[in-house]
Order: sequence, then C-alpha cells, then structure tokens
Amino acid sequence: MAEAVIVAAARTPIGRARKGSFIDVRPDDLGAFAIRKALEKVPELQASEIEDVMIGCGFPEEEQGMNLGRRVALLAGLPDTVPGTTVNRFCASSLQTIRMAFHAISAGEGDVFVAGGIESITRVPQGPRDMAAFHPDQGGTTFTQVYTPMGVTAENVAEKMNVPREEMDRFALRSHQRAVAAQGDGFFDREISP
Repeated sequence: MAEAVIVAAARTPIGRARKGSFIDVRPDDLGAFAIRKALEKVPELQASEIEDVMIGCGFPEEEQGMNLGRRVALLAGLPDTVPGTTVNRFCASSLQTIRMAFHAISAGEGDVFVAGGIESITRVPQGPRDMAAFHPDQGGTTFTQVYTPMGVTAENVAEKMNVPREEMDRFALRSHQRAVAAQGDGFFDREISP
C-alpha cells in the first residue's frame, strides 16, 4: 500500500464575514490563489501529474456552486485534463477531501491530489431556506435536527455535557487569543499566503 503524505499546504488569511478585506473577492478566486501558492512550494511537480482536485464546501451555492473543485482547478491554471470535484460534508468538508485523497493514494488510484476547502460566508446568502425534503406539509419526512446550525449544536452539547456558558466563553476567548498570538509569532507564516 502506498504511503500518503502532505507535501505542501497553503491557505488565505481568515477574513471577517460581510465586512473584512475579502468582501469583494470571489471564493473561487481565493481557492485558486491557495492552490497556486501550494504548488509553488513543490516546483518539481508538473501540474499535469495531478490526478484530481477535491474541494470541500459547506455551502456549494452561488459563487461557491457549479462544481467549485473543477472551476478552481482551471482558475489556478491547471491543465483542462485535471478533473475537479466538490464535496459537501458541511463543517468537515475539507477534512473529507483530505481523507478521500489519502484513500485514493493508499488504494493505488493515483499519486498526486489537491485536497482542500473553500468557504466564504460573506458571498453566500444566509437565512431561512425552504427545506421541502424535510417538511411534512410538502410530503417530506420530519427530521428536526438534520441541519442543526453550529450555534444550536454547541448549545445542545453544552447542555448534555453540563458545560456552563461562562466556561465556553472563557475557552473561546482563550482560543482566539492563542490564535492571534500564534499568528503574531509567525507560527502560520509557512501556510498563510497573504
């Protein structure tokens, strides 16, 4: 069985939804930029050697829709012979693509894959949606928690595990402070492409 390894990584900085510096930048352009930056770190790799571009996206709609994986492959300048796919597993979408690439390499289906994720909350419509498939009035079956948002999930876990709100807030603050300090100390310099 072939050993799968990650040879390069690149990402854009994290932006602020609806008001940050990326407000006017399309998600497919951000993804293509990150792919180009990752490939620059492996100059001996020919783009034609890439078997597939796998992109995870929690909301593959609007500018993030229409097979985002294929579009970013082309926008990144990869040959049109390199396919692309989009994977939706909501918050774990990009992790799923890494898992898929790992399994493909381990199974001998190829040697080189691009795996990652794209999400631009700023550029995707938010708010209630009509979920007809899960709405009993429209012939669907009721699955009340099939699309539980992250905030509600956090509240459910906190209640089940008896974690007070104040403790969660302290943890969140400490996490953000550590992230800011790590970025200031250059910890992410090798992966963030400004």
